[in-house]
Order: sequence, then structure tokens, then C-alpha cells
Amino acid sequence: MTKNNSIQIEKVNNQIVNWLRDYAQNAKVNGFVVGISGGVDSAVTSTLCAQTGMDVLCVEMPIHQHASHVNRAKEHIAQLKQRFKNVTSTEADLTTLFEQFKSTISQDFDENKLSLTLANTRARLRMTTLYYFAGVKGLLVAGTGNKVEDFGVGFYTKYGDGGVDLSPIADLMKSEVFLLAAHLQVPQSILEAQPSDGLYGNEKTDEDQLGASYDELEWAMLSVESGKSIDDFTERQKQVYDIYKKLNTTNQHKMNAIPVCKINRY
Repeated sequence: MTKNNSIQIEKVNNQIVNWLRDYAQNAKVNGFVVGISGGVDSAVTSTLCAQTGMDVLCVEMPIHQHASHVNRAKEHIAQLKQRFKNVTSTEADLTTLFEQFKSTISQDFDENKLSLTLANTRARLRMTTLYYFAGVKGLLVAGTGNKVEDFGVGFYTKYGDGGVDLSPIADLMKSEVFLLAAHLQVPQSILEAQPSDGLYGNEKTDEDQLGASYDELEWAMLSVESGKSIDDFTERQKQVYDIYKKLNTTNQHKMNAIPVCKINRY
């Protein structure tokens, strides 16, 4: 399963930076706020925002975060602040808030559903925090989702990391994000790390949760778009194709506009 490496990195880099700058200037805001997770998507997004020359606030929001994620996030922020004088940072440790939330609600539910719901709750607390900083500093919340996550398998939290003002890398496949990350000189520790949403406080990877790697899901997404016949697939490709189709169907509610009941007016 091959990667799609067809983009012209320098041109894509410049296009996104110009798009970000133009959008922010038209919105009459000061710049951008980005949640930094220690992963490649937030590293690329924050670096692109920094290249606009506008204000960029990088926010760490640990909630029982694994040490490796925290270390990568801090390394990236330190490097970004050294390279760009328009970048500042802050930390909002939400662990106590998360625990207080848990203590005020019933947790007498199915264990698997509870675990997933609390993971999504972490993402929604972070979204609220980003919009707090956006509001007081006159910034836009920059999304960090890529094309496979946002429009392929819907691997994000509705009104969590999906709650943003604009999405600069949402038309890039994960492999393209990695290419851009190398071009942007993102720390090697991030380039080598296994992608993880960091919502479970451990080293559980995205592949562990999805059942397929991003390379495989990217292949499946492109296969669907090109209309390839499943009859030509290997057994593993059929498995990945089924995983992709199931997730894509299940998560359409994230990808489509909120349904509105249109009233018949007589």
C-alpha cells in the first residue's frame, strides 16, 4: 500500500501560509491559537501559523498525559519559539478539572462506552480552553485534522478537536503531512513517533484504535475515490477496505452539516 507523495511541498507550504494570513486579516483577528499535543498534525499546523508572522499561541492542555507526549510537545514549542518571535505559549493543566467533572456525574455505565465518552470529554474540555484563549486574545482556533481523519474515517471528537475556526491541513493526506513536517523541520522525535490522539493517558496509538495504519487507510480512501474493484484486493486490503467503509459510514454525522428540520409553512 503506497503513499501519495505527489504534492509540491514548497508550493503547498506557501499556499497554506498565504491562505491562513488572508483569512485572519479578513476576519480582523490577531492570529491563531493551536493546541499542541506532541503529534505531527499540531506541530505542522502551528509551524504553518507561525510562518504567517501573526500572533501564534501554542497551548499545552495535559489531562493525565503520557510523559512521551508531554516531552514532544514541550520540545516542539521550545523549538518553535526559538525560530519565530511571534510565537508564545501557555500551559493549562486540565487534569484537576477533568477529575472534578468525573466526580460530579454518574459513572455507572457500560465500561467501554464510558471509556470512549470520557476520552471525548477530554477533547471537549480542550476545545473550550482553546476558545477561551481565542476570545481574550482575539485569535482564531486553528484545527489540526488531516484529510484521512476529517473526511475519511471521522477520527476526531465532535465539538472537541473538531470544533475549530479553520482547518489548514484538512486537505492533506497523513503521508503528505509527514512530508510537510520534514520540510518544516519539525523535531525528529515527532516525526518518528507513532500517531496517537493522546486521549487515554497511555501509549495507545491511532492504529490500535482504528485497526489499520494511516498508510492503509489512505490507500483505502484513494481506492474508494478511484472506484477500484474489491475483487483485485489481497485479504489484508479487503480487511482495511472494510474497516475504512465501516468507519466512513458510521461517522458521516461528523462530516455532514447539522441536519435541520425544514418546516412546511402553509
